[in-house]
Amino acid sequence: MGHGNVSALAEFFLLGLSTRPALQPLLFAAVLASYLATVLGNVLLVSLILLDGRLHRPMYRLLAHLALLDVSYVSTTVPQALAHMLVPRPALPFGRCGAQLYVALSLGSTEAILLASMAVDRCLAVCRPLRYAAIMTPGLCGGLAGGAWALGFLLSVPNAAAALRLPYCAGRPPIDHFFCELPAVLRVACADTAPNRALVYAMGVPILLGPFGCILASYGLILATALRLPSARGRSKALSTCGAHLAVVGLFYGTVMAMYLRPRGPTPAGRHKLTAVFYIVVTPLLNPLIYSLRNKDVHRAARYAVARLKGMRAQVTDP
Repeated sequence: MGHGNVSALAEFFLLGLSTRPALQPLLFAAVLASYLATVLGNVLLVSLILLDGRLHRPMYRLLAHLALLDVSYVSTTVPQALAHMLVPRPALPFGRCGAQLYVALSLGSTEAILLASMAVDRCLAVCRPLRYAAIMTPGLCGGLAGGAWALGFLLSVPNAAAALRLPYCAGRPPIDHFFCELPAVLRVACADTAPNRALVYAMGVPILLGPFGCILASYGLILATALRLPSARGRSKALSTCGAHLAVVGLFYGTVMAMYLRPRGPTPAGRHKLTAVFYIVVTPLLNPLIYSLRNKDVHRAARYAVARLKGMRAQVTDP
């Protein structure tokens, strides 16, 4: 931040979710409940996948990475937002704000790429069922997951570095957000942010549009294959495994693209925070439910885990 005396800002002040004191207790309770439910639901899902050998398949291995991503995503932002609801003037040191900006951006980028990897897995399962096991080996599955994590953190460096090199003046308004998100931080910079916004759009191609195009192509092939199947039952079975993933893709990409790739212009007050709440709080909360509600494999693993737990408790209590 070598921009003279305007670069001496030591901390950022955040307005939080709401500036209305009367709403703070209700918001605190709702966000805390959502956070605890998100962590519990995703940790339980990962535990089932790890403990049940029948779920040691590529689809569920990738799902475990998605659940870990969701836990990391909410834990990067929500606990700090909750803590800030308890203080009159919430602030973050410049270094912590920059770290949060980069990590949150990286985790979101990783999720976008991981969802594309999951779509490729479903495409191979439906379109190449006889060769699926030979193609989607544990090594390839691990490579897809590891590549998503690596690319997510690597591709987020340019935007984060460019934002943190901008000057930030002490007299600027506080960040109208509940965490240090890239668009919100750019709004309080003391310099022209047009190059930064252009960089956001440019990096949106490999981070968002590329994976989204891969998802659309994968599901185009899946649909074409399903329509060629002779029986309605076969078509239903081929498409049933994709419904949950499509729901998650719609929730995540719809809100993230609305935040990062929308045309520049006036935004109604609070809309950016509402959008962020949706993809940071709501989507990670719903993901384990979406993947579990109609998934017979997860139901079977959960019943087996409960039965084992009851059996262990019975052995302990038996004289």
